[in-house]
Amino acid sequence: GREMLINVTRFFRDTEAFAWLEQHVIAKLVEESGSDTEVRVWVAGCSTGEEAYSLAILLDEALRAADSRKRVKIFATDVDVDAIADASLGRYAAEIRADVSRERLERYFTASGDGYSVRQEVRQQVVFATHNMISDPPFSNIDLICCRNVLIYFQQPIQQKVIAAFHFSLRRRGVAFFGKSESVGELKSHF
Repeated sequence: GREMLINVTRFFRDTEAFAWLEQHVIAKLVEESGSDTEVRVWVAGCSTGEEAYSLAILLDEALRAADSRKRVKIFATDVDVDAIADASLGRYAAEIRADVSRERLERYFTASGDGYSVRQEVRQQVVFATHNMISDPPFSNIDLICCRNVLIYFQQPIQQKVIAAFHFSLRRRGVAFFGKSESVGELKSHF
């Protein structure tokens, strides 16, 4: 039901967490996998898409810095059909200027009306789909799972089920990126 769908997302939400991700995870993903491979990311509970596009931007910057030809595929999923529709449009209000630097706005967005649209080349890297992380089968061979501030709304047994599915999804050296108030609980040994 709608009561689960609390859309409180922003670009690069929680700056410190994104900075850490950029330095310790993204750069490594770009370096480690072979030159011709694809970096695969799953943003579970992507809401209106800001987080998925934030990751696409960080990956693009890292690939440019490393002069890498690697492809990026970001699966961004949510149970909320309306949020997914908004996310795939990639149109955001002018307020994103508070969270997105001028350089990034110029490189990755185009001004449209009283807001901004994510550029086509960034949107092409992100596949938005309706997906229920509790009951639908998980994606596979994922390098990075981003699921932030979603699990806290689930009961413990459901949390554990979802986290086990994430564990199944990740490649051997894959990384799971959760929200501040979340932990993997009893499944710590898996991560």
